[in-house]
Amino acid sequence: MSTSEPWVVVGLDNGGTSNNATVLGESGTFLVDALHETPSRVQDGPEAAIDALAEAFDGVLAHTSLGRSLVRAVGLDTPGPASALGVISSKGSTNFQQPGWWGFDVRTALENRLAIPVVYNNDGNAAALYAHHLLYGLDATQHSSVSAIIGTGLGGGVVEAGQVVRGAAGMAGELGHVHIPMDGLLAEGQPVPRCGCGFVGDAESVASLTGIEKNLLPYWLTRFEGHPLAELPVRQAARAVRGYGEAGDPLALRIFEQQAMAVGRLFTIAANFTDPSTYFVGGGVVEAAPAFRDWFLDEVRKNTLLRAEQEAVATFALVPDRDMAGARGAAIAALVGTRPA
Repeated sequence: MSTSEPWVVVGLDNGGTSNNATVLGESGTFLVDALHETPSRVQDGPEAAIDALAEAFDGVLAHTSLGRSLVRAVGLDTPGPASALGVISSKGSTNFQQPGWWGFDVRTALENRLAIPVVYNNDGNAAALYAHHLLYGLDATQHSSVSAIIGTGLGGGVVEAGQVVRGAAGMAGELGHVHIPMDGLLAEGQPVPRCGCGFVGDAESVASLTGIEKNLLPYWLTRFEGHPLAELPVRQAARAVRGYGEAGDPLALRIFEQQAMAVGRLFTIAANFTDPSTYFVGGGVVEAAPAFRDWFLDEVRKNTLLRAEQEAVATFALVPDRDMAGARGAAIAALVGTRPA
């Protein structure tokens, strides 16, 4: 391919049920302005999932009427844990439960299938990278950021000088499993929360949907007798908590106050390691009613303890375009990795 010919990169965001794809031009302009989803088939095993990623790749190119010869690289993100090179954990994960996934090199498998270079990130890092570059644009390399993304678990990412910090084993930015102080966060008699990873008192054990279901909601239902959420199965009730919070329900607000405090304490720890320009919060809260969303971000800010010098320059912001952030961040990583130094 001639270096003078216009070229693009493709971003592929792999999820438990769907793949989302996007295309990014060499100028930094996205050529897809909405979700472009296809089934991910990860529960059918690695071979079917690689087929599905290839179909997503072909589908988004057809959507944009672009030929494969114009694609210089592909950015791929998947849920973790996985190595920095895209090897799924030897213990699998929520999305990759079948033994065939354990230790599977998803990046190389897709690269071999497409015969195009593939750049890998986990989904939290990809979303963090997108938020960073969208906020800072051409100045992205002049800033750093930390992102906490609240979903079923607590994902995240650390971006330094416009680049994702991956770490030696690819586990940098796993903010959910950082232990945070529980003194003053838990109410009287509230059990210390336990994370699905086996840790006790990490950030994810509080600030996640799983944390609500397993730890926070069961306790607060004992303090608000007769609450309507007690009539629902606990998993369904946990998913309904945000709607109650948006309506100003006292039980739900206590839960989200604890989550905001947990994220604030996590950011306080991050402030003393990376001193970032921006603290991003993402996940379901981004889709909440504006008043509730702004209240939650303010609560996070209040619980992030910064020095005066840091407060003068730090910014708190939301990770935008939640459903598209992963694919777009994956595409940015491919673009950054493809441009000449």
